[in-house]
Amino acid sequence: MSLKDQLIIDRLPQHVAIIMDGNGRWAKKRGNSRVFGHKHGVTAVREVTEASAELGIKYLTLYAFSTENWNRPKLEVDALMALLVTTISSETETLMKNNVRLNTIGCKESLPSSVRNKLDTCIAETSVNSGMTLTLALSYSSRWEIVEAIKEITKDVKDSVLNSEDITAETVSNYLSTSSIPDPELMIRTSGEYRISNFLLWQLAYSELYFSDILWPDFRKEDYYAALIDYQGRERRFGKTGEQINVK
Repeated sequence: MSLKDQLIIDRLPQHVAIIMDGNGRWAKKRGNSRVFGHKHGVTAVREVTEASAELGIKYLTLYAFSTENWNRPKLEVDALMALLVTTISSETETLMKNNVRLNTIGCKESLPSSVRNKLDTCIAETSVNSGMTLTLALSYSSRWEIVEAIKEITKDVKDSVLNSEDITAETVSNYLSTSSIPDPELMIRTSGEYRISNFLLWQLAYSELYFSDILWPDFRKEDYYAALIDYQGRERRFGKTGEQINVK
């Protein structure tokens, strides 16, 4: 019996965010280059995307490439960018089949034009879909995002579009690149690392965190279901007591 049968459908998170970690170590264990691991990680992306769409999860955000990743060896970065182009092209049909809409967050301008063009084409093509929104965090870091939001807020205060005394947590959220989607209820990180790594720092304030020892290329639907089952066993209190939450 699949772990999927143990899920309580009306208690699934609306938004799941994933740090896809372990591609390099997976490849190294097999005597191959890190790029070999990235290529095999595409299967895990497909599995989790399909599983999320099948379950009716509305938002899935994947940390695909951080601003810090530009510091990796040029050969690996170039290979990753080429892989992005081929993957977006080859997976567009799967997104359409699963009624998934593609979105992206991050410093898009820093990406090669070939990647930007493929992204724009796929985003436009899948914009007609009404199911899950799949967001790829590309050339993204949370500190970068927050700094950009502060710049925009400062500009609007200077231009009298915004009164500094009226700035609230909701105001800040509205200036972030994720303003059109809700904060994640669940964040998953693979490969046994216990870090958030500059990912959605503002948005993860009340998220449940799940860490898996499985390296990303080996992560499959059953592993995803296990994370969701763990999430459903938690009590989300948002600063209240358990008694307050469970009051009938």
